[in-house]
Amino acid sequence: MRIRMVLSITLVFAIIFGLNGYIGWHGQVFLTNQLGSWFHPGIYWVVFWIVALSYLLAWAGSKVLPAGMKMVLKVVGSYWFALMQFGFLLLPLTDLAAGVLHLASVPAATFTPILGWIDVVIIVLVMIRGSYNARSPIVRKYEITIPKQAGDWEQLRIAVASDIHLGSIVGNRHLRKLVKHVNGLKPDLILLPGDVIDDDIRPFIRYDMGTTMRELQAPLGIYAVLGNHEYIGGHIPAFIEQMDKIGIRVLMDETVHIQDRLYLVGRKDKAAERTAEGRRALASLLEGTNLGQPIIVMDHQPYHLDKAEAAGADVMLSGHTHRGQISPNHLITRRLFELDWGYLKKGNLHAIVSSGFGTWGPPVRLGSRSEIIELIIHFKSNERKEE
Repeated sequence: MRIRMVLSITLVFAIIFGLNGYIGWHGQVFLTNQLGSWFHPGIYWVVFWIVALSYLLAWAGSKVLPAGMKMVLKVVGSYWFALMQFGFLLLPLTDLAAGVLHLASVPAATFTPILGWIDVVIIVLVMIRGSYNARSPIVRKYEITIPKQAGDWEQLRIAVASDIHLGSIVGNRHLRKLVKHVNGLKPDLILLPGDVIDDDIRPFIRYDMGTTMRELQAPLGIYAVLGNHEYIGGHIPAFIEQMDKIGIRVLMDETVHIQDRLYLVGRKDKAAERTAEGRRALASLLEGTNLGQPIIVMDHQPYHLDKAEAAGADVMLSGHTHRGQISPNHLITRRLFELDWGYLKKGNLHAIVSSGFGTWGPPVRLGSRSEIIELIIHFKSNERKEE
């Protein structure tokens, strides 16, 4: 097992270094053409590798680097992740075009600057659009009916924001947009299905994000669950403490009976299965509940919809996938999950997966948007047919 892990890590680093070297070589060819004798390969490669490995440098030096330097490295490295993916997709096409032009006897001195500037313009435009998608959240509305009664409630309005990823990259500015949009919906209930923070709790505390988050308002309360990034960061007790201070209850394999009308189940993230405590099966969390009342489940990673439906859940709210965040990564998430984004009715279960409000790594989205879910649930008795 350890050998397999070492081989996997070695392969990942080989791919990262190989891809960066490929991108760096193209940069050298382009800059040599543009700058001529002014270009110094040695200086170029030193700067290039510092930029290319800045995220890893921030991670490796997390305990010794000053907070400001670590943040700069992380921000630069995050954007570089996006550039690396764009380069992986774009540069082979550039090489193909260069090969065709070479076969057509077009001088390299002619097509190299043209192809280079085309690449630069495309990458700049894509980065601008991707940054807009990431920083301009939308509200996506779903309206469903559950054939159960919830006391005298006819409907319930829920605001859902998954994958906020508060930290060095996503901070108070983006968080204020969340507060504005969510409070503008006037929700009865606010749910945060995991990855509220981006690994490290310290930026959340340092930049006093709790004060901003405290402005969220819902008469039935605000509830959250853990995502895989809370587990990766390893600051779960501190995270729960920070949430408690601002009136957000973190459910850890817990079921809450809200005003004796509906059940809210908050599951530990799937990452908990690798810990000593583990996580309980959903069926066990629903033992003793009145299955005749509506049951809403928050589970960060959208696995096992069939088990949620079999256990009696009416609604399952998830995130995690970001819908790939940067296209065409959605083709991968679509293969990994039965539902990687959007809405699916599976038996009596209404499953909703959000692309998330924040971003992991680069604050860039292509083929996805930063979103808040407005979920309106209508209740009615079992005797009436669903419209």
